[in-house]
Amino acid sequence: MNTTRRRSQRDYSLAFKLAVVDQVEKGEMTYKQAQERYGIQGRSTVLTWLRKHGQQDWSPAALLFVRKGAAMAKPDLPLTPEQRIKELEQQLDEANQKAQFFESVVDVLQKDYGCRVVKKRSGKSSRKSRSRA
Repeated sequence: MNTTRRRSQRDYSLAFKLAVVDQVEKGEMTYKQAQERYGIQGRSTVLTWLRKHGQQDWSPAALLFVRKGAAMAKPDLPLTPEQRIKELEQQLDEANQKAQFFESVVDVLQKDYGCRVVKKRSGKSSRKSRSRA
């Protein structure tokens, strides 16, 4: 009589789980490759380990954030100075591109349509205020 014992998550030691999670998070292999390499039967077992023991944020809000195309980083971890500089340089580059775009739109309006676009100073409204006597 051939009886095979069905394995469960309890059969894997915590050290083994952490080692697999570490390898997957470092990018050494995908979770499917880890599953094949170590003979892990369940399709979602490694994913469960990643959620429990990994460094990534698996909360619903974080997953929604990732689906929108944002970078996957923990928002509560402080950035290193190098990361902050890179982030600020990207924001500056984007702001410069927007400024160039808006300047070209103003130029087209002035040259092609004869419209004069004037930036209003803050605190000034386009309506004249009426004093009530």
